[in-house]
Amino acid sequence: ILAQAIFLRATVLLSLDMSIHVQSDNVKYDAETINTQYVYRSTIVEKDSEGNMKVTPTETNLTFRTQRKPGKTGLMLVGLGGNNGSTITAAVIANKLKMKWETKKGEQSANYFGSITQSSTIRIGQTKDFEEVYAPLKNVVPMVDPSDLAIGGWDCSSSNLADAMRRAQVFEPELQRQLRPHMEHMTPLPAIFDIDFVATNQTDRADNVLNMSKREAVEKVRQDIRDFKAAHELDKVIVLWTANTERFTEIQEGTHDTSDHILAALARSEAELAPSGCYAIASILEGCSYINGAPQNTLVPGIADLAEKHNVFIAGDDFKSGQTKMKSALIEFFVGAGIKPECIASYNHLGNNDGRNLTSAKQFRSKEISKANVVDDMVASNEILFPPGTDKPDHCIVIKYLPHVGDSKRAMDEYIFQIFMGGQQCVVMHNTCEDSLLASPLILDLAILTELMQRIEVSTDGGETFEPTRHVLSILSYLLKAPVVPKGTPVVNALNRQKQCIENLLRALVGLPAENNMLLECKLRQTA
Repeated sequence: ILAQAIFLRATVLLSLDMSIHVQSDNVKYDAETINTQYVYRSTIVEKDSEGNMKVTPTETNLTFRTQRKPGKTGLMLVGLGGNNGSTITAAVIANKLKMKWETKKGEQSANYFGSITQSSTIRIGQTKDFEEVYAPLKNVVPMVDPSDLAIGGWDCSSSNLADAMRRAQVFEPELQRQLRPHMEHMTPLPAIFDIDFVATNQTDRADNVLNMSKREAVEKVRQDIRDFKAAHELDKVIVLWTANTERFTEIQEGTHDTSDHILAALARSEAELAPSGCYAIASILEGCSYINGAPQNTLVPGIADLAEKHNVFIAGDDFKSGQTKMKSALIEFFVGAGIKPECIASYNHLGNNDGRNLTSAKQFRSKEISKANVVDDMVASNEILFPPGTDKPDHCIVIKYLPHVGDSKRAMDEYIFQIFMGGQQCVVMHNTCEDSLLASPLILDLAILTELMQRIEVSTDGGETFEPTRHVLSILSYLLKAPVVPKGTPVVNALNRQKQCIENLLRALVGLPAENNMLLECKLRQTA
């Protein structure tokens, strides 16, 4: 009881409906914007031939200008009728209508658990009595309310969203019955479909496809975006791929390397231009941010170049929802503890259409690549455990299709570590989860944070010219298995570092210092 009392005294969670107002000469609020003077501190490191390091602290004066009012936003999903698409659409409706339903464990209410923007908190400081104060992450700066999102999109299956939800077998029957009247009128738009990029077993679902050239299909998708935007009176639309995993595109010089070449490839209906690439091109040309939620290499150099020229955000690749999220947290922890990972074996089986599509070797290879590279930056961070020339940990990934388990994915991992004086430690983990219930909140976070990034402009060193951040949204890496980053910049997979990036950027937008966790005011005698 005493311990509970101490904890309650030391931790304060502000009201879910509260707002945060920072009192500082460096922060100015007006009716439309938050303007913040911020000093970004970093270091430059030089290494000599003997490995000695010269470290120079640096400071950059930044001014952030954040529009306070979120735009009226639409989210168009490629794969609207799939498990993820039907699940996230249903969940938004259920939350908006505050639905409740009976389960064998009692009454359940709709929620957004699993979404960092809606269900996580951020430490914003402490009181004079050293009570730590936390606030909902969504309240640091204004963010889109998920219930205000207009959701639509495309699918190769013509099933309405109510039937798609029933086919997915994710939600309880009573909840499905409540949702059906709200979803049976929702039907996906015809989709761009190319059987060469997905498993041949997907043809039986493909009754709602565009039978035209790739150039014509892109024009049709662009018109779909314009129509959706007008019908819902939207300020902006974000397009997100949550459809099947495609095989990797064979990147060809003269086809995929520049924006001009990628548009020329589109004009001639180049065979090696994937449907996901066509959606990306259409989105960029319409000024809509594009997010790749699957593992294929959609964001080839030519598409990235096109996005940069049109000043449009792109992000990818592949939702980081279950096994890989755990792996990126565990390996970061063990390497940080000075313990050497030597072998990682990851096995999955699932029975939804994602698993069915991955029975094809080429599509599985896309998924294998996105899962396999997740430990690379953490291994590279510790030359004591992994001296130059040392092999990376052995790492294998297996995914099997087992129809009986449906969306209830099983993931089993075995980690072998070398510990003190040549000893070994083995960690075995079993994870059972509804695949779509882990992925769907990530879709929300990706859309909400992308919309926020569209409202942020920055100037450097007192300049009067404000501009957006770089076109590749590496800040979204926490939500993605194989983060795409601006050319020449580091890829970060370590989960804690990725989360800190999001939280510290939000702090910077309102003039709060980056979290350092030193709590020196509690440790120095002069401040006691």
